[in-house]
Amino acid sequence: MKKIAVIYWSGTGNTEMMAKAVAEGAQGDNNEVKLLSVDKASVEDVMNADGVALGCPSMGAEVLEESEMEPFVQSLEKVVTGKPLVLFGSYDWGDGEWMRDWEERMKGYGANLIAEGLIVNLEPADQNLDACKKLGARLL
Repeated sequence: MKKIAVIYWSGTGNTEMMAKAVAEGAQGDNNEVKLLSVDKASVEDVMNADGVALGCPSMGAEVLEESEMEPFVQSLEKVVTGKPLVLFGSYDWGDGEWMRDWEERMKGYGANLIAEGLIVNLEPADQNLDACKKLGARLL
């Protein structure tokens, strides 16, 4: 049994929908999956997990949400080394620069990014939610 942490920030609910699908995909055979909004998450949740999924929409000039998600991601710098990790999030405009920046940053922290960051324009459709489930299953 693996422990998987799915931690996200969502403003409109789109990234939350994605997070729920990622968590569903990570369930597998009796895995312990914690689905947490970032305000309820702790560094210990990440440290104690065998795999981690982080979700955040693109904000402003293609950056992470700055009051809760950004400080949380900063707090992971020393604890994600070698940890299997996937990233996901929704966006309204732009070309996914925030996700590329986020991937580079997590690689710089030493995380083991096991898949390309999954980005979805606005509200996820069924095929997007299927992709989220597959992303979660990669953590197994």
